[in-house]
Amino acid sequence: MKVLIVGAGSVGRSIGRELVRSKHQVTILDKEPSAMKVASVPEADWILGDACEVETLTRAGAEEADVVVASTGDDKANLVVSLLVKTEYGVERVIARVNNPKNEWLFNDTWGVDVPVSTPRIMTTLVEDAVADGDLVTVLQFQKSGASLAQATLPATAPIVGMPVSEVLLPPTIVLNAIVRDGVPFAADPDLTIEAGDQILLLCSEGAEDDLELVQELLVSVDNDDEI
Repeated sequence: MKVLIVGAGSVGRSIGRELVRSKHQVTILDKEPSAMKVASVPEADWILGDACEVETLTRAGAEEADVVVASTGDDKANLVVSLLVKTEYGVERVIARVNNPKNEWLFNDTWGVDVPVSTPRIMTTLVEDAVADGDLVTVLQFQKSGASLAQATLPATAPIVGMPVSEVLLPPTIVLNAIVRDGVPFAADPDLTIEAGDQILLLCSEGAEDDLELVQELLVSVDNDDEI
Protein backbone atom coordinates (compact mmCIF):
# COMPACT_ATOMS: atom_id res chain seq x y z
CA MET A 1 0.00 0.00 0.00
CA LYS A 2 1.25 3.48 -0.87
CA VAL A 3 0.79 6.04 1.90
CA LEU A 4 1.48 9.76 1.72
CA ILE A 5 1.97 11.40 5.12
CA VAL A 6 1.70 15.19 5.23
CA GLY A 7 3.46 16.56 8.29
CA ALA A 8 6.85 15.32 9.44
CA GLY A 9 6.41 16.15 13.11
CA SER A 10 6.57 13.53 15.84
CA VAL A 11 3.10 12.24 14.91
CA GLY A 12 3.84 11.92 11.20
CA ARG A 13 7.21 10.29 11.78
CA SER A 14 5.74 7.79 14.24
CA ILE A 15 3.04 6.82 11.75
CA GLY A 16 5.66 6.50 9.04
CA ARG A 17 7.87 4.22 11.12
CA GLU A 18 4.99 1.89 11.95
CA LEU A 19 3.83 1.71 8.34
CA VAL A 20 7.32 1.01 7.06
CA ARG A 21 7.64 -1.84 9.57
CA SER A 22 4.43 -3.25 8.10
CA LYS A 23 6.07 -3.18 4.65
CA HIS A 24 4.06 -0.29 3.23
CA GLN A 25 5.52 2.24 0.81
CA VAL A 26 5.66 5.58 2.63
CA THR A 27 6.28 9.16 1.49
CA ILE A 28 6.62 11.93 4.09
CA LEU A 29 5.99 15.53 3.04
CA ASP A 30 6.66 18.74 4.97
CA LYS A 31 7.34 22.37 4.08
CA GLU A 32 9.86 23.05 6.85
CA PRO A 33 13.53 22.17 6.15
CA SER A 34 14.02 21.60 9.88
CA ALA A 35 11.42 18.82 9.72
CA MET A 36 13.44 16.79 7.21
CA LYS A 37 14.70 14.28 9.76
CA VAL A 38 15.35 11.64 7.14
CA ALA A 39 17.36 9.43 9.48
CA SER A 40 14.27 8.93 11.69
CA VAL A 41 12.49 7.01 8.92
CA PRO A 42 15.22 6.28 6.35
CA GLU A 43 13.10 3.78 4.43
CA ALA A 44 10.53 6.47 3.52
CA ASP A 45 10.71 8.91 0.61
CA TRP A 46 11.03 12.48 1.92
CA ILE A 47 9.68 15.52 0.05
CA LEU A 48 10.27 19.16 0.98
CA GLY A 49 7.42 21.42 -0.10
CA ASP A 50 4.06 23.00 0.72
CA ALA A 51 1.35 20.32 0.70
CA CYS A 52 -1.32 22.98 0.17
CA GLU A 53 -0.04 23.39 -3.38
CA VAL A 54 -1.12 20.98 -6.12
CA GLU A 55 2.33 20.95 -7.71
CA THR A 56 3.89 19.72 -4.48
CA LEU A 57 1.28 17.00 -4.02
CA THR A 58 1.88 15.85 -7.58
CA ARG A 59 5.61 15.71 -6.93
CA ALA A 60 4.93 13.66 -3.80
CA GLY A 61 2.91 11.13 -5.82
CA ALA A 62 -0.54 11.89 -4.46
CA GLU A 63 -2.16 10.51 -7.59
CA GLU A 64 -0.71 7.07 -6.79
CA ALA A 65 -1.44 7.09 -3.06
CA ASP A 66 -3.89 4.59 -1.61
CA VAL A 67 -4.07 6.57 1.63
CA VAL A 68 -3.19 10.15 2.56
CA VAL A 69 -2.63 11.06 6.19
CA ALA A 70 -2.85 14.79 6.97
CA SER A 71 -1.03 14.86 10.29
CA THR A 72 0.24 18.41 10.70
CA GLY A 73 -0.34 20.45 13.84
CA ASP A 74 -2.42 22.96 11.84
CA ASP A 75 -6.10 22.08 11.37
CA LYS A 76 -6.46 24.51 8.44
CA ALA A 77 -3.60 22.85 6.59
CA ASN A 78 -4.99 19.38 7.27
CA LEU A 79 -8.38 20.38 5.86
CA VAL A 80 -6.90 21.97 2.74
CA VAL A 81 -4.70 18.93 2.09
CA SER A 82 -7.66 16.58 2.59
CA LEU A 83 -9.82 18.50 0.14
CA LEU A 84 -7.07 18.73 -2.47
CA VAL A 85 -6.11 15.07 -2.46
CA LYS A 86 -9.75 13.98 -2.56
CA THR A 87 -10.91 16.36 -5.31
CA GLU A 88 -7.76 16.64 -7.44
CA TYR A 89 -6.44 13.10 -7.15
CA GLY A 90 -9.41 11.02 -6.01
CA VAL A 91 -7.50 9.43 -3.14
CA GLU A 92 -9.67 6.63 -1.82
CA ARG A 93 -8.88 7.03 1.88
CA VAL A 94 -8.03 10.33 3.58
CA ILE A 95 -7.23 10.40 7.29
CA ALA A 96 -6.89 13.78 8.98
CA ARG A 97 -5.61 14.79 12.40
CA VAL A 98 -7.83 17.11 14.45
CA ASN A 99 -5.79 19.26 16.82
CA ASN A 100 -8.52 21.50 18.25
CA PRO A 101 -11.73 19.72 19.36
CA LYS A 102 -13.72 22.83 18.40
CA ASN A 103 -12.88 22.09 14.76
CA GLU A 104 -14.12 18.50 14.73
CA TRP A 105 -17.38 19.44 12.96
CA LEU A 106 -15.38 20.49 9.89
CA PHE A 107 -13.59 17.19 9.46
CA ASN A 108 -16.07 15.31 7.29
CA ASP A 109 -16.57 14.30 3.66
CA THR A 110 -17.38 17.90 2.69
CA TRP A 111 -13.69 18.62 3.20
CA GLY A 112 -12.59 15.27 1.78
CA VAL A 113 -11.98 13.66 5.18
CA ASP A 114 -12.90 9.98 5.44
CA VAL A 115 -11.53 9.41 8.94
CA PRO A 116 -10.94 12.25 11.43
CA VAL A 117 -8.60 11.46 14.31
CA SER A 118 -8.97 13.78 17.29
CA THR A 119 -6.03 13.40 19.67
CA PRO A 120 -7.75 15.30 22.52
CA ARG A 121 -10.86 13.16 22.18
CA ILE A 122 -8.82 9.95 22.14
CA MET A 123 -7.00 11.06 25.30
CA THR A 124 -10.32 11.89 26.97
CA THR A 125 -11.68 8.45 26.11
CA LEU A 126 -8.58 6.76 27.52
CA VAL A 127 -8.88 8.72 30.76
CA GLU A 128 -12.58 7.87 31.05
CA ASP A 129 -11.78 4.23 30.37
CA ALA A 130 -9.11 4.22 33.08
CA VAL A 131 -11.30 5.70 35.83
CA ALA A 132 -14.77 4.44 34.88
CA ASP A 133 -15.26 1.27 36.91
CA GLY A 134 -18.79 0.05 36.25
CA ASP A 135 -19.64 2.71 33.67
CA LEU A 136 -20.13 2.14 29.97
CA VAL A 137 -17.62 4.14 27.95
CA THR A 138 -17.58 4.49 24.16
CA VAL A 139 -14.01 3.72 23.15
CA LEU A 140 -14.22 3.56 19.36
CA GLN A 141 -16.31 5.06 16.58
CA PHE A 142 -16.43 3.48 13.12
CA GLN A 143 -16.56 6.28 10.56
CA LYS A 144 -18.17 4.53 7.58
CA SER A 145 -20.97 2.71 9.40
CA GLY A 146 -21.49 5.08 12.31
CA ALA A 147 -21.34 2.09 14.66
CA SER A 148 -19.39 2.30 17.90
CA LEU A 149 -17.71 0.06 20.47
CA ALA A 150 -18.50 0.53 24.16
CA GLN A 151 -16.97 -1.21 27.15
CA ALA A 152 -17.45 -1.54 30.89
CA THR A 153 -15.68 -3.40 33.66
CA LEU A 154 -18.29 -5.09 35.84
CA PRO A 155 -18.29 -4.64 39.62
CA ALA A 156 -19.34 -7.59 41.78
CA THR A 157 -22.76 -5.98 42.30
CA ALA A 158 -23.57 -5.59 38.59
CA PRO A 159 -26.99 -7.16 37.85
CA ILE A 160 -25.69 -9.48 35.12
CA VAL A 161 -22.86 -11.03 37.17
CA GLY A 162 -23.53 -14.76 37.46
CA MET A 163 -25.79 -14.85 34.40
CA PRO A 164 -25.01 -16.81 31.23
CA VAL A 165 -24.70 -14.68 28.11
CA SER A 166 -27.85 -16.31 26.71
CA GLU A 167 -29.94 -14.66 29.43
CA VAL A 168 -28.63 -11.15 28.81
CA LEU A 169 -31.38 -9.30 26.96
CA LEU A 170 -30.25 -6.33 24.87
CA PRO A 171 -31.97 -3.91 22.49
CA PRO A 172 -31.65 -4.89 18.80
CA THR A 173 -29.24 -1.97 18.28
CA ILE A 174 -26.63 -3.42 20.67
CA VAL A 175 -24.73 -6.72 20.60
CA LEU A 176 -22.59 -8.21 23.37
CA ASN A 177 -19.55 -8.84 21.22
CA ALA A 178 -16.91 -10.22 23.57
CA ILE A 179 -15.76 -10.52 27.16
CA VAL A 180 -12.21 -9.90 28.38
CA ARG A 181 -11.35 -11.81 31.56
CA ASP A 182 -7.95 -11.46 33.22
CA GLY A 183 -6.61 -10.02 29.98
CA VAL A 184 -7.87 -12.92 27.86
CA PRO A 185 -10.61 -12.25 25.27
CA PHE A 186 -13.54 -14.66 25.00
CA ALA A 187 -16.27 -14.79 22.40
CA ALA A 188 -19.66 -14.05 23.94
CA ASP A 189 -20.87 -17.65 23.66
CA PRO A 190 -24.40 -18.27 25.03
CA ASP A 191 -23.14 -20.66 27.74
CA LEU A 192 -20.41 -18.36 29.04
CA THR A 193 -21.17 -17.17 32.59
CA ILE A 194 -20.43 -13.51 33.29
CA GLU A 195 -18.17 -12.86 36.28
CA ALA A 196 -17.27 -9.87 38.41
CA GLY A 197 -14.31 -8.00 36.94
CA ASP A 198 -15.18 -8.98 33.39
CA GLN A 199 -14.75 -6.32 30.74
CA ILE A 200 -17.74 -6.49 28.42
CA LEU A 201 -17.49 -5.16 24.87
CA LEU A 202 -20.68 -3.97 23.19
CA LEU A 203 -21.06 -3.24 19.47
CA CYS A 204 -23.64 -0.49 18.98
CA SER A 205 -25.35 0.65 15.79
CA GLU A 206 -25.52 4.30 14.80
CA GLY A 207 -27.96 6.29 16.93
CA ALA A 208 -28.01 3.78 19.80
CA GLU A 209 -27.18 6.36 22.49
CA ASP A 210 -30.54 6.09 24.25
CA ASP A 211 -30.40 2.30 24.20
CA LEU A 212 -26.87 2.41 25.58
CA GLU A 213 -28.11 4.43 28.56
CA LEU A 214 -30.76 1.78 29.15
CA VAL A 215 -28.14 -0.95 28.98
CA GLN A 216 -26.06 0.94 31.55
CA GLU A 217 -29.01 0.78 33.96
CA LEU A 218 -29.95 -2.83 33.25
CA LEU A 219 -26.60 -4.53 33.01
CA VAL A 220 -23.96 -2.51 34.77
CA SER A 221 -25.32 -0.03 37.28
CA VAL A 222 -25.63 -0.81 40.95
CA ASP A 223 -29.01 -0.16 42.57
CA ASN A 224 -28.28 2.26 45.40
CA ASP A 225 -31.87 2.64 46.65
CA ASP A 226 -31.14 0.64 49.78
CA GLU A 227 -27.98 2.51 50.72
CA ILE A 228 -28.07 4.68 53.86
